[in-house]
Amino acid sequence: MSEQTEESVRSEVRTWLEANWNPDYGLVEWRNKLVDSGWGAPHWPKQWHGRDLPVKFNSIVDEEFARVGAVGVARAGIRTLAAATILDHGTDLHKEKFLRRILTGEDTWCQLFSEPGSGSDMAGAVTRADRQGNKWVINGQKVWTTSAHKAHWGLLLARANWDATKHKGLAYFILDMKQPGVQVHPLKQMNGHASFNQVFFTDAIVEPELLVSDVGDGWTVATTTLMHERRGADALRSWATASDRKGRIYEEERAEVATTMEPYKWYPQRAGRVDLVMERAKATGKISDPVIRQEIAKLLIMSKSAEWTARRARAAQEHGRPQGPEGSLGKLVSSHVARQAARVHTYISGADALLSGADSPMDGVIAEILVSVPASSIAGGTDEIQRNIISERVLKMPKEPSVDTNKPFKDVPRNIVSS
Repeated sequence: MSEQTEESVRSEVRTWLEANWNPDYGLVEWRNKLVDSGWGAPHWPKQWHGRDLPVKFNSIVDEEFARVGAVGVARAGIRTLAAATILDHGTDLHKEKFLRRILTGEDTWCQLFSEPGSGSDMAGAVTRADRQGNKWVINGQKVWTTSAHKAHWGLLLARANWDATKHKGLAYFILDMKQPGVQVHPLKQMNGHASFNQVFFTDAIVEPELLVSDVGDGWTVATTTLMHERRGADALRSWATASDRKGRIYEEERAEVATTMEPYKWYPQRAGRVDLVMERAKATGKISDPVIRQEIAKLLIMSKSAEWTARRARAAQEHGRPQGPEGSLGKLVSSHVARQAARVHTYISGADALLSGADSPMDGVIAEILVSVPASSIAGGTDEIQRNIISERVLKMPKEPSVDTNKPFKDVPRNIVSS
């Protein structure tokens, strides 16, 4: 088979869409057709619902879908991290059981990493995974878990060996979130949303075949999930949006956004809404203020630089390079852009930026930006964590001194969280 070109891929996907696209399909019905065709995830292996195409052709496929208004597979949310992790580390059973339903959007996922006593130190997890008979029994607590209240499945990092060192005692599981041993409690945020949750495990069960890693390799698998999460940080502003076109499939897509994707609807505000700055500056007349103009210019320069950094990361992916520390560069710069955007919105709106509700700028959007942006420096690993990764893996600086990496984890002093 000859190597495919951009023109041949474009022609092939256009021909397929002309023969198959119909906005009167049901959403899951259409996505199943996409999965069968391989055009829903063309860079995936043919064996697992893809076409074995280089990642660089994804943009061509996306352009052709956008040209006719065709809906794609389910891409937003933690399900994308689940798919990437399963493709890299999962067994054939995992791929057979989960990948199709991830693409169709029938299953929703959450990421069970962070804990109350360890914060961004995810390797310090103390949620227990004990082997009893032929099953794993899970006890413990996770926190800041987005969409846990809607999830069918969870990506769980838990400690399976307390006699091993900190990173070597971990195992990575896929956990059924709908079982009786899992309790989910939403956390109310200061921006009014409740996307995050506390999750409590009391003798929750994981079947042995849902262990993704061998005990001791859990951190390696978790690192894959994290690197995909950080590499995708620049895409947050596009989450939880749907077309306003007419047709059954669009109606069902809008319903999906209003329900399954509801926890993510404030994520564009978390990213700072750089796209609104010029509109607001012109509407308020602040575009003529020389000081504010300088701050806007600084923001736009930072935003464009962040975009180029993200493109470099995507180019590396297109050339088949593995996930690397460039995700931390993008994650860190996105935090800086978000904070500068919040600062500029404050300069433009003045004291009105503190208002919410109907009397506030843009019906509360500006106020929501200001109270949501701090999350960008925390979620997915704090700015401090990203700086450590960059210093050690990019700049090759010495690692931070550690007192807990060379002793059994059971002997490591740690925070005690009272109930």
